Amino acid sequence: MSENVGMSSCCLSGAIHDGTPTGRVDTLGGLQTYIAEPRTGSKAKSVIFISDSARTPVPSLSSPLTCSVVFGWELTNTRLLADEYAKEGFYVYLPDFHQGDSLPIDFLQNVEPPLKKQETLTVTEKAKNTAVVPVTLGPWLLTHRESVTRPLIDGFINTVRNTPGTNKIGALGFCWGGRYAILQAHGQSKDGSGSDIGGVDAAVVAIPGDFDPITKPLSLAVGTKDSLLDMDSIGKIQDLLAKKTEVPHELQIYEDQVHGFALRSDWSSEKDKKAMDDAQKQGVAWFSKYLA
Repeated sequence: MSENVGMSSCCLSGAIHDGTPTGRVDTLGGLQTYIAEPRTGSKAKSVIFISDSARTPVPSLSSPLTCSVVFGWELTNTRLLADEYAKEGFYVYLPDFHQGDSLPIDFLQNVEPPLKKQETLTVTEKAKNTAVVPVTLGPWLLTHRESVTRPLIDGFINTVRNTPGTNKIGALGFCWGGRYAILQAHGQSKDGSGSDIGGVDAAVVAIPGDFDPITKPLSLAVGTKDSLLDMDSIGKIQDLLAKKTEVPHELQIYEDQVHGFALRSDWSSEKDKKAMDDAQKQGVAWFSKYLA
């Protein structure tokens, strides 16, 4: 039987990084999935990425030289990160839990632009960005509500669990996907569905409801400039986790990092790039310890 643990990093805004993903795309559990394999091909330590609410750059119809950028399972950053985990010996799955329906980058930039851009916005621009969010995000969250999404994720995890060679399973949750990772850290349901892996979502996380039932190891990475998870909320999460003396957990706070830093930091800033690298090291160390 698989034992699963989790680590989460929230993400919305930031830069698209250079590089060519080296994994492959296949269909698993009925979902298009990017797969990054370790050099040995071993599935003993499997990690499932639960991506954020958007997808990758796609060619614009108006010009082959421009792109309409959207995020999610196809995002270059996410696939490159999956490749990095594979290099550390993990068998990584990045499924399309949005089933082709993800949010565009221009909306995500309205939610939380990079810190440098935030500092240049006028009051009017900030008000305009704030007004756009509920109009777009509300219908999307309704379409991808828990009663729709949770069965997809539980089903995929069980598919991986039953894949020959699989031993232990972890999950890395980003933004929208973070909450579904943390729900898995509650442990398996009575009928054996789901998994015991963890994460956090600053946008929709429920405090204390999403944290009280945690029974499996959980690691969190958060930034002090995250407008969707303020320091007061982070403190409440710390207090809740501190009571769970029998459950391994950690919460690392990254100074001056916004929502999205662990996946899409601004590499022109040495401080931001270091935070992104350190968050990756945090996740690798956590999985190396609890998936061993």
